[in-house]
Amino acid sequence: MIEFERAGKTYPDGTVAVGEFSLRIPSHTTTVLLGSSGCGKTTLLRMVNRMVDPTSGRVLIDGEDVAQEAPVALRRRIGYVMQNSGLLPHRRVIDNIATVPRLTGMPRGAAHERARELMRTVGLDSGLARRYPGQLSGGQQQRVGVARALASDPNILLMDEPFGAVDPLVRMELQRELRRLQTQLRKTILFVTHDIDEALALGDQIVVLQPGGQIAQAGTPEEIVAAPANDFVARFLGLDAGRRSLRARPQPGGGWLVSDAGGRPLGVLPDDPAREGPG
Repeated sequence: MIEFERAGKTYPDGTVAVGEFSLRIPSHTTTVLLGSSGCGKTTLLRMVNRMVDPTSGRVLIDGEDVAQEAPVALRRRIGYVMQNSGLLPHRRVIDNIATVPRLTGMPRGAAHERARELMRTVGLDSGLARRYPGQLSGGQQQRVGVARALASDPNILLMDEPFGAVDPLVRMELQRELRRLQTQLRKTILFVTHDIDEALALGDQIVVLQPGGQIAQAGTPEEIVAAPANDFVARFLGLDAGRRSLRARPQPGGGWLVSDAGGRPLGVLPDDPAREGPG
């Protein structure tokens, strides 16, 4: 379990990134921090692995203050996936995935076997193992990033806008894969996004943030859509005008036809065994 206790971050120039934030993230669930740029969601995410240290309050993992742990050791036991995958461009896919196991002393052969296993887990063809990141598509690079984050079998997975740099159809496919992985692996996931459809698709708990890390509303997707706490939440979610950026409907022959808000078809996704619909 992750817990924020009145955590805040003020920078030396007086900028308040997060005022005071308290939240409990249950184990084996996905919590989504949802908000526009500058609301403090990435700052909060990075407090968990000490890429950012709070200037007030504290962050706990299973009751232990992360401030008492060495940052490098803490980060090696927490998976982290960022928007542009963050892969090392001069290292092959298999070596990128094996990075953390190798750093923690795992023999090269065992680390590579672990990497191959994870490639299968995230849906990557084994033939890509010896390629370099620049030879992969954006969606493939993000799958490698997820595999690398899982390589040390962490209990916690931090995901900072991980699918924001790919096209809408690939993004929905990656979301589907993450749901499947979570059903299989049951990690504690803290996920940052500004995309409401993504939050609704992935979150067990959604936290809508206002500037300064202020919680506008927290709840399940169903609770937030059915009963937005205030006008800010309703406007942000697009509920006041009935807006949604992507829609999907089942097809007679199987799969889901994905279209944008204007009704233009973007493509077809295969059925998701983890859910009745794509979110």
